[in-house]
Amino acid sequence: MSDLLRAPAEIKYAEELDWLESIDDNPKPFSWRLSPKMVRLFILGSEPSDGLDREIPRKWFGDRSFVERAIVTLASDRGLLLIGDPGTGKSWLAELLAAAICRNSTLVVQGTAGTTEDHIKYSWNVSMVIAKGQSRESMIPSPIMTAMETGAIGRFEELTRATSDVQDALISILSEKYISVPELESSGSDNIVFAKPGFSIIATANSRDRGVNDLSSALKRRFNFVRIPVVTNKKSEAEIVRFRTEELLRRHAIDLEVPPTLLDVLLQSFADLRASAAAAGSDDEKLESALSTAEQIGVLEDAVLHSNFFGERTLTARTLAASLVGSLARREPEDLAILNKYLHGVVEPRSKEEGGHWTEFLEGGRDAIATLS
Repeated sequence: MSDLLRAPAEIKYAEELDWLESIDDNPKPFSWRLSPKMVRLFILGSEPSDGLDREIPRKWFGDRSFVERAIVTLASDRGLLLIGDPGTGKSWLAELLAAAICRNSTLVVQGTAGTTEDHIKYSWNVSMVIAKGQSRESMIPSPIMTAMETGAIGRFEELTRATSDVQDALISILSEKYISVPELESSGSDNIVFAKPGFSIIATANSRDRGVNDLSSALKRRFNFVRIPVVTNKKSEAEIVRFRTEELLRRHAIDLEVPPTLLDVLLQSFADLRASAAAAGSDDEKLESALSTAEQIGVLEDAVLHSNFFGERTLTARTLAASLVGSLARREPEDLAILNKYLHGVVEPRSKEEGGHWTEFLEGGRDAIATLS
């Protein structure tokens, strides 16, 4: 695993999954590797009341009911659609679910304007078709078709980014649970690929993409919706940011401490900016950033790496502020003006009242804005 830039969840947590599978005597749907109870435990972590011989760490921070509804949906014959703002952990939850259920989270189709029907059904190996004609051997199955053939979970990221033609192709797959291959009708080969028990699809959709390629009512009926809200509880958000930061430090083998007081500064600054965005009268008065938990993690990651490689191997409020400005100022001069207003109207009074990290944060933010202006 050490030679992988980013190991999928089933590899990263392979030993843990093996152990859970070895002690799991609960009923399992279809060909699931873990029972629904163990899938939930793998994702949300263990508690003393579970009576396990080892602790299972929490991997996704969100409401227990969302995870349970997602698991129940995948045990039915309906698809699962995780919908929410950017950075709410939809893709990570989908990956963890697939890893726990079938030990393969890599059967993924990425929805974009360029995604075609071939990406969710099949295509052809042109050289083999020329040499031997169209056959099952010369067919290249999509990740979704592979999931069908193996009774696994297929994932479709950013479903509303795909065109309506591609979305419509999912309707028959979710309804009929097979894909017809008309090119094979004259070859005598089996021209229908049927889904095996355990097959399902987890799709994700960005709630900010509403109106890009809205789902048809027919496709909506094939999915159970689970809406993932933005984390607003400071304690929960701090746990998420701390969890991801610790992973980052381990991955890069960085020995650098993130002081809890600086984490508080980061959390408070995002809370302030979200409140400002909520009170804004127009989009021009809001940062282009979604100000999600994922973006907080990105800000902290940038600051940690900068401190490790170019600083004194100690995270400072000045570096944190520079990373925040650099990460959130995407439109110039609009975003810089919004951040400058925040520093002047919120951070400056707070630095006068509390001093300490807030004074350094103010100075670092102003220097970063001056550099970018």
